[in-house]
This record gives sequence, structure tokens and C-alpha cells, in this order.
Amino acid sequence: MNVLLAEDERSIAVTLRHALEEAGHKVHSVADGREALRELQARSFDLLITDIRMPGMDGISLLKEARTLDPAPHVIVITGHGTIETAVEAIRHGAYDYVLKPFLNEDLVRKVATLTEFRRLKNKVQALESEVGLDRARARLVGESDAMRRVLAVVRTVAESDEDVLITGETGTGKELLAKMIHELSARRDGPFVVLSCSGFPQTLLEDEIFGHEKGAFTDARALKPGRFERAHGGVLFLDDIDDVPVETQVKLLRVLQERTLERLGGEKTLRVDVRVVAATKVDLQSAVEDGEFREDLFYRLNVVPITLPPLRERRSDIPLLMAHFIAVHGKGRGYRISEETEEKLLRHGWPGNVRELENAVRRAIAMIGGGTELRAEDLLLGGPRPPKEEPQAGEGQVERSLRDVVREAEARHIRRVLKHTGSHRGRAAKILGISRKNLWEKMRELNITGEEA
Repeated sequence: MNVLLAEDERSIAVTLRHALEEAGHKVHSVADGREALRELQARSFDLLITDIRMPGMDGISLLKEARTLDPAPHVIVITGHGTIETAVEAIRHGAYDYVLKPFLNEDLVRKVATLTEFRRLKNKVQALESEVGLDRARARLVGESDAMRRVLAVVRTVAESDEDVLITGETGTGKELLAKMIHELSARRDGPFVVLSCSGFPQTLLEDEIFGHEKGAFTDARALKPGRFERAHGGVLFLDDIDDVPVETQVKLLRVLQERTLERLGGEKTLRVDVRVVAATKVDLQSAVEDGEFREDLFYRLNVVPITLPPLRERRSDIPLLMAHFIAVHGKGRGYRISEETEEKLLRHGWPGNVRELENAVRRAIAMIGGGTELRAEDLLLGGPRPPKEEPQAGEGQVERSLRDVVREAEARHIRRVLKHTGSHRGRAAKILGISRKNLWEKMRELNITGEEA
């Protein structure tokens, strides 16, 4: 790192410069605030380390001037005068960090090492975003793990083709972002990108969204409404939660995919559509086919190019890189950072909500940070086991919790028995239990019932 050291006490300047150079940094030192500003204006530095009190110009004034430069260096201030309020003022004006005299050179060198690593990760994020041709707001699918490299390699290979794609991945892994990436890298990038979440719609409303309707097709159809396929003409239609499409609608959807033609509800005119379909699911569609919940012919029609997005727990090496990205996006250049202890907690966390959970954790921490720059572990509000509390006296709440545990255990035993009875056939098991296959899948996940265990 290229460092400018502004320190008028010679003994501090000499020993600190030596320690920084020993750590591999290139250091230029000056003993005057005005001279430091001239150096900053003459050439670019990655980091300015400045004392608060110096001849010519004080450290706070130098900090303010440095922050107006493009590119602006990161700033660490050294103060031994006044109270802690001086350091807090420096942080408010954009300083990355501060040290109080007297200090150990090793402590300051560690702070510079943390900043160096943050800059390295930030640069990697920018390089990855540039490589795939997406702007910063969209490029959250960053990563250098083997799993993500494989995904991005497939995307680059298939994006220019016009084949349909099926993306499989847990909630929060970034399926819609991956679909946008495919759209942006394809020849259809100038066409529309239309999204339809298939979950939560009754059959009639879902078909209305997919195919559209003619005026007068039903009571409230007061005007013609183009469906999502029509609106996506010349571009990409992203069908999220494709597993939630009712079987009856799957038949009609299959015809559109095969023929690229459709009729609006209440209409007789056949419309031709030029659309590339990217579908996504968080469940195993192959199992849904075996259980009779999803049409086999539709599955194979969608599964021309299958892509599986790995959960965050299977690519933990990407967590620091993603943290740097989200801090850069939501921190607005204010120099936020995380401690080693916080990073260790992030790496140990299970991330059931995947990348979306990580991004929300960063946004919460930034909102809670106040006047500092270090994101605290407690502000990330990570889920998981809570620290034990003092034993309460036996009461109504304790009895209620015990009853809930008993009910959960009984529910899990019952589901396991039904699965065993049906030979792990989830479709038949769901019918016996009186719930949908999707609800059964969610219950199994909630109660930690695995397919192997069933």
C-alpha cells in the first residue's frame, strides 16, 4: 500500500515508517500539514496517516481536504491531545480509524493490514462485476469459490444461446439475480425482462397473469390485458417458484413452451411470442415428478440447461467477499469494517436465508452503527442458538414451551411413520397427512427430517 505519513515528532515518524515498510508498505513521510496536502494533490496515495496537531495545518483540516480528492485516500488519525471527542470528530469527517498516543506500532500496522485486506476484497468485487458486465446494484452473485466459478462458467457459456434454463436453489441464493445475469449477457439484453412469481396465485388468477385476457372474458375484465408472455416478447420471462404451478395449468404452459403460441383467456386469436424462459424452483422437481406433483414432459422441456445455485453454507469462502460488496453498496463509502471476531461469527453461522440473509444483516448493522465505523456482531442479529438465560421459576410460559416441544416431537414421529409406510413417496404421504406436497416438504425441513432418514 502507498502510504503518506504526516507526523512532526521525529522519533514517532522514524519508528512508525520503519514498521510499515517492514510490513511491505511504501511510505513517504512529511512533518508539516501544508506539505502533506501538497503531496496529496501532486500524486495518489492509498492511505494518509496523520497526527492531529502539526505545523502548517492540523490533522482535522488535512483530513477534510484529503476527502475532497479523487480518488480520496483512506485516513487514519493519530491523536494524543484533548479527549476522545477529537478522534470521534475525525471519524465523523470520514476517517477510516484512529489511534491514541501512546500506541504500539504493531497495533497501527494491524489496522493498516485490515484496511489492505478490505481494499483487496473490494477490488475483487469490482473486477468480478466488470467481468460479467453488470452494474454494482445487480451483481450480487459475486464469489471466487469453486462452486460459484462453476455456476458463472455455465452462465457465460449458455447466455448467448436461446435455450430455456431451469435454476434450482434454496430461498435467498439469488435465483432472480442469476436470471437477470443471463438476460444481460444474452442477445436479448435490449428486450424486456419480465418476472412472474408463480406462488400464491389461485389457478384462474395465475393463468390470467400468464396468458392475459380479452375484454369481457369475465365479469371484471373491462379491458384487454396482455399476459406476461406477451409482455416478455423479444426478451426473457422469469418464472419463479415454477413448482407452485397447478398441474392443470402446467398442460397449457407446456403448449406455449413447445409452440411459442398462446390464446388470451376469452380469446380465439392465436398469438405468436418470441420469449426465452428462465424458470426457478427451490424444491427438487425430479422428486415432484416422481410423486406426480409435476408433469414429466414439462420438467424436461424446462430442464434444457439446468443450473444449481449452491447455498451460502457450501461456499463460506465467499462470505468475506460478499461482506465487502454489501458494505461498499450500502455503506456509501464511509469506511465501515468488521472485526476479526465478527468475521469468525459470520463464517460459523449457518445462513438459512443465504445471501439475502447476509445482505440484510449488513444493512441492519449499518443502520445501528451510530457514529462509529466497526460493524458489531450483536447488530447483525444473526439467528441460531441463544446464550443460556437464568433458570426461571416454573410457570405458565415454561409449561407452554414444554408442550410445544412435545407437539413438535409427536408431529415429527407421525410424519416419519407415514413416509415409511409410503416408501418415502412424498406425494402419497402428503395425501395421507391431508396437506400439499409443498407443505410436507416445508414441514420436513422445519423438523429436520431428511430424505435419507425417511
